[in-house]
Amino acid sequence: MNIFVAENITKQYSGQKALDNVSISVESGSVFGLLGPNGAGKSTLIRIINQIIAPDNGTLFFEGEKLQTKHIAQMGYLPEERGLYKKMKVGEQALYLAQLKGLSKKEATQRLNFWFDKFEIGHWWNKRVEELSKGMQQKVQFVTTVLHQPKLLIFDEPFSGFDPINAGLLKNEILELRKQGATIIFSTHNMESVEELCDHIVLINKSKKILDGKISDIKEQYKKNIFRIVFQSTPDFEDSFFASYRILSKTKSEQDTEITLQLEKDSDATFLLETLLHKVRIISFNEVLPCVNDIFVEKVTSTI
Repeated sequence: MNIFVAENITKQYSGQKALDNVSISVESGSVFGLLGPNGAGKSTLIRIINQIIAPDNGTLFFEGEKLQTKHIAQMGYLPEERGLYKKMKVGEQALYLAQLKGLSKKEATQRLNFWFDKFEIGHWWNKRVEELSKGMQQKVQFVTTVLHQPKLLIFDEPFSGFDPINAGLLKNEILELRKQGATIIFSTHNMESVEELCDHIVLINKSKKILDGKISDIKEQYKKNIFRIVFQSTPDFEDSFFASYRILSKTKSEQDTEITLQLEKDSDATFLLETLLHKVRIISFNEVLPCVNDIFVEKVTSTI
């Protein structure tokens, strides 16, 4: 079931299209990657989902209903541009934001205590926001985003300002939120995070959707018949046997040889494997699928 659907969304500013007939479907309980280079239209789409701005054309649905103001209570939005009031104390501000989302002061306090203990930031409660580093402020804003347990979470560059340890902490929390039933729209330029977190991605470039699908399906679609083979080293064998193949990389030790090669489009990898099995001891034989970053670059550069 899709928790959110956008159909044929168009938005333009001063005659310049920010979104051109873009449609997306976000499955409940998934992490949905919204990708694209700077200026592609991602932020415009996120603002439309959050009802900060309205589309010029198109229709949006939340849980099967046309998107309405009431649905905002079921969403949590962590923007790329942080929005905490720097002069307010952390605890006071977190309580204020939680109550804006419909929580009572008592319930908000209980949930905040849970999250502040979990992140080991209880000692920040009476600090002013301006006293915190960017990463610390990000932790506080993450907590205020998820506190009311929304069905749909929208994270725009959530790891900005984080060191690797805290970025890893936040990734684990995102996965835990999904496990608990939340749906997450995740926008980032960090393709490694996309690989780790996302089930489905959409790629927007120059206001148009140019790629859409499950990551596993997209990798299958864009694979290039590349294989990585590791076998027990045999003197001179690999030099002669692989002469007719396009070798991409090769490393050799006294024990093992690893070769990455690309087969011709219509070549049969099974035949290669069967032939090798008669000649050497195979340790591993794997097809190499492209990473999301390589697919991203290929698709975006092909539309320039």
